[in-house]
Amino acid sequence: MFQSLTDRLSNALKFFKNKGKLSENDVKEGMREIKLALLEADVNYKVVKEFINNATERAVGSEVLESLVPSQQIVKIVNEELIKLMGEENKKLTISSKPPTVIMMAGLQGAGKTTHTGKLALMYKKQGKRPLLAACDVYRPAAIKQLQVVGESIGVPVYAEENEKNPVKIAKNALEHAKKHGNDMLFVDTAGRLHIDEELMTELQNIKEAVEPTEILFVIDAMTGQDAVNAAQSFNEKLDVTGMILTKLDGDTRGGAALSARYVTGKPIKFIGTGEKMDNIEPFYPDRIASRILGMGDVLSLIEKAQQAIDEKKAAELEKKMKEQSFTLSDYLDQFDSLRNMGPLDQLLGMMPGVDKKALQNVNIDERQIDRMKAIILSMTPEERDNPDIISASRKKRIALGSGMKVEDVNKLLKQFENTKKMMKQFASGNMGFGGKMMARHINKNKKKKKRK
Repeated sequence: MFQSLTDRLSNALKFFKNKGKLSENDVKEGMREIKLALLEADVNYKVVKEFINNATERAVGSEVLESLVPSQQIVKIVNEELIKLMGEENKKLTISSKPPTVIMMAGLQGAGKTTHTGKLALMYKKQGKRPLLAACDVYRPAAIKQLQVVGESIGVPVYAEENEKNPVKIAKNALEHAKKHGNDMLFVDTAGRLHIDEELMTELQNIKEAVEPTEILFVIDAMTGQDAVNAAQSFNEKLDVTGMILTKLDGDTRGGAALSARYVTGKPIKFIGTGEKMDNIEPFYPDRIASRILGMGDVLSLIEKAQQAIDEKKAAELEKKMKEQSFTLSDYLDQFDSLRNMGPLDQLLGMMPGVDKKALQNVNIDERQIDRMKAIILSMTPEERDNPDIISASRKKRIALGSGMKVEDVNKLLKQFENTKKMMKQFASGNMGFGGKMMARHINKNKKKKKRK
């Protein structure tokens, strides 16, 4: 995500890091490098101009020029200006006080509208809502079938009328159906085109008038750069959208759309699509995205992924075992499953502060290694998992044979398990270093927030 933009900005910021004291001319020269980095990343020219003017004005102040480490002050300013550019805070969906909440999905064909309609429905289903999907794209071949497949995969009902060709009628009927059947959220999947035309816009305006949506979300393909931003502007002028969803951010995108869309439309980016799976969608947090863009990691998102993947009761048991130093290979096996539930390993590593994103590109993360380690543990007896010290040479041979691995693989796993136990002992005793303490601090903050709620 944003790899190209991250690389360009990192190179531009090196100009400041290689200097000691900075003069006003140094700041302007460095800002020219940042300007080029943003333009090359396909950020809208007007956006770049305002961004550079604001950042330069702040950077030539005495706070930076007289600072002992001016390069750090520059990074801080760039980070804060990025956050401001993208909307400063996460904007949640408005939930209607009188159900159902109607979410109208709009966008060009191929942006991922139907898929992300399902992703949003699943996200709110997990929060206890009862969503209904409405199939209002009557033009694209198999569009209705696609939404039905999506609905089936996430366990959400789909309202469709195979013989009705008027999408406005379908939307109105879907709303009545939702009211009768107790669906408190209705997601209206509308038709898209390969380009913007008057007929499409008129139809969308008619649907809007018929169902009076609580939210109109424009789905924007981040990989199409400025074209997508121009489309967002046109849709906003005609429909007055309430927010945007950026899709395909897991692809080779230059990131310009993310920085331009909110500025150009004045409407917040509310969600981002981060992969192909139905749960690969996240709320859009400008501060976290700015940290990722500047290569500073995203600890909070990483923690949230962990909290979603790990059962609270199991987490409490694990904490107790860490303190008592009674962590077993069966517990180790559970951790593999939790890690898998958090998402692709390369994405998780990319959220860690200080991890070199360029180095990650050359690292081949073989997730099948987890399956191999699981196979080894599953080939052990319950007694061996609870007490690995009894695993003799003959037992290792049996375990290797049962898992289809080599004895060296069994030895490697056992050594890795011992190292994990040592690390957990340090964590439990409080000797966990700066990174661990920072993570623990964020976890405790989140716990306090949950209690207040």
